[in-house]
Amino acid sequence: MPSESLRWETLQALKNSSKGKVTFDPRWSERGEHILAGCKEIFSLSSHTGVILEHIDSVSLQKSSFLDSSVNSEETPASVSSTGSISDLSNKRTTSLSPLSFRNGHIQAVGEEVKDESPEADVREVFSPGSPPAISLLSPKAMETAGRIIRFEQEQREKAKMALRQRQEMQEKLVVVVANAESEQLKRFEELMELKQRQEFQSMRDMMDRETKESMGRQEKLKEEQRHRIRILNLRLREAEQQRLREAELEKQRQTEGRERLRNLNSIQEEILQLNQLLEPSTQTDSDLPASSLDSYSARGNQLCSQVSEVVRKTAEGEFPSLEDMTIAERALQEMRALMQQMQQEAVKAQEKKKNEQQQEEERRKQKELQVQQEAQKKAEQAAKEKSQKKGLQNNAEVSTMKWYKKLQDSAVQCTQSFEQLGSPKDAQTKKLKLELQKAAAIPVSQISTNSGSQLREIFDRIDKLLSGRVVVSGGKSVSTSQHPQSLAFVSYKLAEKFVKQGEEEVASHHEAAFPIAVVASGIWELHPRVGDLILAHLHKKCPYAVPHYPPMKDGTSVEEYQKILGYRVDDSGVEGQDSFLKRMSGMIRLYAALIQLRWPYGAKQGSAPHGLNHGWRWLAQMLNMEPLADITATLLFDFLEVCGNALMKQYQVQFWKLILLLRNEYFPRIEAVTSSGQMGSVIRLKQFLETSLQNRQISPPKGQLSSTFWRS
Repeated sequence: MPSESLRWETLQALKNSSKGKVTFDPRWSERGEHILAGCKEIFSLSSHTGVILEHIDSVSLQKSSFLDSSVNSEETPASVSSTGSISDLSNKRTTSLSPLSFRNGHIQAVGEEVKDESPEADVREVFSPGSPPAISLLSPKAMETAGRIIRFEQEQREKAKMALRQRQEMQEKLVVVVANAESEQLKRFEELMELKQRQEFQSMRDMMDRETKESMGRQEKLKEEQRHRIRILNLRLREAEQQRLREAELEKQRQTEGRERLRNLNSIQEEILQLNQLLEPSTQTDSDLPASSLDSYSARGNQLCSQVSEVVRKTAEGEFPSLEDMTIAERALQEMRALMQQMQQEAVKAQEKKKNEQQQEEERRKQKELQVQQEAQKKAEQAAKEKSQKKGLQNNAEVSTMKWYKKLQDSAVQCTQSFEQLGSPKDAQTKKLKLELQKAAAIPVSQISTNSGSQLREIFDRIDKLLSGRVVVSGGKSVSTSQHPQSLAFVSYKLAEKFVKQGEEEVASHHEAAFPIAVVASGIWELHPRVGDLILAHLHKKCPYAVPHYPPMKDGTSVEEYQKILGYRVDDSGVEGQDSFLKRMSGMIRLYAALIQLRWPYGAKQGSAPHGLNHGWRWLAQMLNMEPLADITATLLFDFLEVCGNALMKQYQVQFWKLILLLRNEYFPRIEAVTSSGQMGSVIRLKQFLETSLQNRQISPPKGQLSSTFWRS
C-alpha cells in the first residue's frame, strides 16, 4: 500500500538522520544513571518533519505493523502521532537496529554522511517508492518479554532481601539462645564455686573446733594458776578499795562545798542581773534622772555583770568556783547594791527638783489659762462666723472627736499617776516585783503568732488570769497582781502599751500579724474595758492619725517637739526617715483596722463588739472631711481599706460604695494636688485599689484573716 511505503521511507529517513544515531541502554536504571546520560545534544525534531507526517494516513498507521518478515500480522505496534512519534517510541524502550543521532535538527544513521540537508531533499528521499525498509523495531511481545525479565529480576532481588532478613532474624534468635545457654552455664559455675566455698568454710570451722578444744584444755590448766594469783590480787584490791573510799569521801566533801559555792554564785548572778535591768534606761521611762546619768549607771552595771559572767563561764566548763571567784562575785554584788542606792538617791533628788519645777509650771499655766480662755472665746465667735462662710474641708477633727481623744489621754495620765509608787520603786523587793509584772505582761503579747489556734487561746488565758488577779508563771517564777495595790493598773498600762508596740513593729513588718494580735486585744478589751481605753490612748499618742487628728503647731513649740507630736521618732541622731515613719504608721493603722472588725470567738458576752465597725465608718468619714496631707493620707487610707474595706462593704453596702465614689471623684484629686512627684508611690497604690474595687464592685478579704480551720488547729 502507498501508506506502508511512505512509512518505511520515513523511518529510513529518520535512521539516516543525525538523530537516528542516539543509542539507548535498557539497563541504565540498574547502574543508577539517568536515561539520557549518553546524550550529548538536546533531542529535537526538524521543523520539516511535519510535512512528511501529514501525508501519513493515521488509520493505516494504526492497522499497519512495524514488524519485519518474521513477525505475524496480528501484532500491532503502538500508534505514532504527528507530534510525538519519536518520543512515544523512546518511552516504550524500543531499540533500533542501527543507532540514531541528531544533527542540525534532523535524524540520521550513525556513520553515514549527510548528502543533502535541505528540507526538499528529505522529502524526496522519504517518498521514493522503491526504497525498502532498512530498520526494524522490537515487537510488543518482545517488549513485554523484556519487561517480564526485568520484573523477574526485581522479584528475585526482593526474594533475596527477604531471605537475608529471615537469615538475620534466625541469627538473632540463635544469639539469644546461645546467650541464655551461656547464662545458665554461668549460674551452674557460680553454684559450683559457692559449693566449694561452703566446703572450705566447713573445713575451716572443723579445724577451729579442734583448736578450741585444745585451747580449752590449756585454759583449764591456766585456771588453776590464775586462782592462786587471784587470791593474792584480792588482798591487794581490798587495800586499794579502802584507799579509794577514803579519797571518794574527800572528793564528796569537795563536791558538796563546790555545789554550795555554785548555788551562791548563781543567786549572786541572778540578783546582779535583776539589779542591772533596773539600771537600764529602757526600764526608767518614768525616771527623772538625766539620760547621761542613766547611761553611766547602766555602763557600770554592765561591767559588773561581765565580771560575774566571767566567773560563771568557768563553772560552765565543769569547774566549781573557787574561794577567790566567790570573793570577786560578792564584791561585785556589793558594788551593784551601792550603785542602786546611789541611783535611787539621785532619783529622789531629781524627783524633788521636778516637783518644784512642776509647781512653778502649774502657776504659770494657770496664768496662761486665763489668757487662753479669753482668747478662746474670741476665736470661737470668729470661728462660728467663718464656719458659716467657709467652703471646703476642715483642717481639724470634729469637736466631739477631740473631746473623746482628750478624755482617753486624761485617763491614761490618771492611770500612770495611780501606780506612781510601783512605777518608781525605792526598795529592791518592789523593783523586783515591778520587773516580774512587766515581763508577765509583755512576754505573752510578744508570743502571739499564727501558728495555731490552741496556742492563741493559751496566751489569751494567761493574760486574762494576770488581769483577774490569779497567779501566773513567768520566767519560772509565780507572779500575781494581788501582790501590790497598784499592780493591776501597772499591768493594764504596760499590756496596752505592748499591744500598740506590736502594731508599730511586728505588724509594720508582717501585715498578716495584725489579725492574731487584734483578736486577742479585742477579747481582752471585752473582758477588761480599761485595757481597751488604754490601747486607744497609746495608739492615739503614737499615731494621732488614728483619731483622726492633725495636730497643729503651737507658738513656742520647737520643730523637734512638734515632730514628736506628729508621731516621728526623735533621738540624738536626729529625726527618723520618712519611710520608717510611714511604715510604723501603716502598722498601727492596720492593727486598728483589724481590731474594729474582730471579736474573740470564745467570749461569753452578748451584744456588739467593744469597738466595732461603726468606729471604722466614723474614722473613714472624718478622714474625708479633713484636708489631706502629703504622703500620709494616701498611705493610711490604702492600708485601712485593704484591711477593713471588705467588712465595711458587707456592713454598709450601698452607703459604703457612695463613700468610695466620693473618695475617688472628689477627695482623690485633692490628694494628688498636695503630693509631690517624689511621693507618688502611695498615691498610685490607692488609685489602683479604688479603680479595681469600683470596677469589680467587690473588695477582696484581707490576706492573713483567721479562718475557722485555724481555731481548730
